[in-house]
Amino acid sequence: MFTKILRNFIPLFFMIIIDKMRHIFSILVVVLVMVSCKEDPKTSEDNSASETLAQVDAQQVTYASFGKKISDTDALSAKRMAEHFANMTVGDSVDAKMIAKVDEVCQAKGCWMKLDLPDGEQVMVKFKDYGFFMPKDISGKEVVINGKAFVNEVPVDEQRHYAEDAGATKEEIAKITEPKKTYSFLADGVLLKEN
Repeated sequence: MFTKILRNFIPLFFMIIIDKMRHIFSILVVVLVMVSCKEDPKTSEDNSASETLAQVDAQQVTYASFGKKISDTDALSAKRMAEHFANMTVGDSVDAKMIAKVDEVCQAKGCWMKLDLPDGEQVMVKFKDYGFFMPKDISGKEVVINGKAFVNEVPVDEQRHYAEDAGATKEEIAKITEPKKTYSFLADGVLLKEN
């Protein structure tokens, strides 16, 4: 008799549970539909931020590349690089990437350039193995350079050579009489800002 009751009770029990679950499932579906249809203000802010980033990407800076392929990512500002140079002594060197404005370029071949640093200082940039040259008409333009930064002492004859390449007068060249401590850079790659 107990087994007979048990046989009748188990199917009834499962039918009641299935019926209740059907109601719970229906309620759950309705709640999910309501939540998914609601516009999340955070999502719309994210979308507008994405649109703004897309506009910035459309205005992305373009560069002409010289020498080794490099990017402008992680380039130090001229001010920050000047701080590094100030803490260096003759003979010190460090791998670096910097961004600065061109002050002068070799007018003979474009085989060197000088970049502006704060406080009237300059960086003398030469190109690794004379593997590439820069256009002669880029004074005032912005460049990103990658390579080795170092401090050295430039002898009088080398200073006079650079002055001659830059188009200095004989009187200006004659005024160069002492070695000069300079901030220098041996670049393996240069990006010239085009826009």
